[in-house]
Amino acid sequence: MQKIIPKKSLGQHFLNDKGIAAKIVAALKANGIQHVIEIGPGMGALSPLLLQEKRFDTRFVEIDANAVEYLKTQFPAIEDKLIMADFLQHPLDAYFGHEPLAIIGNFPYNISSQIFFKILEHRWQVREVVGMLQKISHD
Repeated sequence: MQKIIPKKSLGQHFLNDKGIAAKIVAALKANGIQHVIEIGPGMGALSPLLLQEKRFDTRFVEIDANAVEYLKTQFPAIEDKLIMADFLQHPLDAYFGHEPLAIIGNFPYNISSQIFFKILEHRWQVREVVGMLQKISHD
């Protein structure tokens, strides 16, 4: 399967700089936290790096069916950890119950405030957030 085309309706802009992806993952300290959720893995810029981190039990939450199929093809180890869902609509405790967790991602600009509001609603559970906000596109 070839690369997927970003969907404007989902505010997608895929990260393709491996150096920046490595910096984002390296920023995740998750001291005392085993559980991590990557929001919107897209084409998997962060995902293989997170899969290599054996100290984390990571779930990858992706709303786009094309991206889900791409990720399964490109990163077979992700399949059992990949959840096709809308992070904003899916209950946070569905991933790891009420265990403490960290959230990481390259967040779509158009829903970033909604992501942060959901995180704030669960601040007792979400102990760390590392992310990058995607550049807003005017084309």
